[in-house]
Amino acid sequence: MSSKDWIEKDYYAALGVEKSASSDEIKKAYRKLARESHPDHNPGDTGAEERFKTVSEAYAVLGDEKKRREYDEMRSLFGSGAFRRNARGTGQPGGVPFDVSDLFGGGAGGGDTRFGGGGFTDLFSSIFSGGGGGAARPRGPARGRDVETEVALDFEDAVRGVTLPLTLRAPGVCDTCHGNGAKPGTQPVACPVCHGAGVTTRNQGSFSFSEPCRNCQGVGTIVEEKCPECHGTGGVTKTRTLNVRFPAGVADGQRIRLAGRGEPGERGGAAGDLFVQVKVRPDELFGRTGDDLTLNVPITYAEAVLGTDLRVPTLDGTVTLRVPPGTPSGRVLRARGKGVVRKDGRAGDLLVTLDVVVPAKVSDEARAALETFAEQTPPAAREHLDARVRRFS
Repeated sequence: MSSKDWIEKDYYAALGVEKSASSDEIKKAYRKLARESHPDHNPGDTGAEERFKTVSEAYAVLGDEKKRREYDEMRSLFGSGAFRRNARGTGQPGGVPFDVSDLFGGGAGGGDTRFGGGGFTDLFSSIFSGGGGGAARPRGPARGRDVETEVALDFEDAVRGVTLPLTLRAPGVCDTCHGNGAKPGTQPVACPVCHGAGVTTRNQGSFSFSEPCRNCQGVGTIVEEKCPECHGTGGVTKTRTLNVRFPAGVADGQRIRLAGRGEPGERGGAAGDLFVQVKVRPDELFGRTGDDLTLNVPITYAEAVLGTDLRVPTLDGTVTLRVPPGTPSGRVLRARGKGVVRKDGRAGDLLVTLDVVVPAKVSDEARAALETFAEQTPPAAREHLDARVRRFS
């Protein structure tokens, strides 16, 4: 199918659907018409065979969302009169009729010179295939695969950020041929089958199909004399050391991407990426929740009742927090700005959870003091519980 076919043929009419038809409606119409006109059901009927080809060609375009969008844009552009020639000096109010073949180089002038003499075929090929006319663009050597590895960081290094050397044994660019796969002193040559395009095209009825060239595996070139070191692949397994920067605040499970540091592409192709998975070793004191650091601090019963000034560690030093009188176990105190530093320079907080410790054993003096304390303090508010207990007494 050419650009000219798309302008001249109404594929919606061929399938008997409206231009606004949904994908399901188009598929349903195609199946019905294809079943009715299939050559197996109409042996010897050349008219049915032509109808089958027509509906198949229409569905090949309208059944593909991308092709359908391009088809609609092309016909809209043509139908709007954007390329209609003005009748100069004739006194006619609008444009004049013209032959579609004029657009494709079929007129007496041999093509519209406004589009470089190539006609609308080249113009629309450039619009819908990214430029370069109707010829297929070379695929080039295949990109290398991505590589993934894992690195364990100390808790403080993850919070502060650190640069570490990372030694990998993985495929790398061959130093002998510099990645092109050819013996030193020689160069890869254009593939004689695809002539460097990397793809071959074959026609099947009204359709044409492109596929990677089997002779060069889609690279577009072949190596006649292979490198003795890499045997034509352009890569060898080697040990290499990279300095990897882990940013401040990197989290456990986070992946760091190093573009172009993965496996090299075959025969000079672009390298893949290196992904470094971070595992953060737990700290004996601190935990982490997002940008906040967490710390559990035990306090005595007396400190919880009477209150105290509590000195606790941070990653940068120490900070003093005020424990108010009557503090229950589990209360969280906040030391602002003592957490993980964010990218914008601001920092999270240090969240200190207080844990009131009840001693397993006390001295006689302490017991007597506690009994006196219990006599002088009101009982715990358990009336709602006591009421339920009395129901079962």
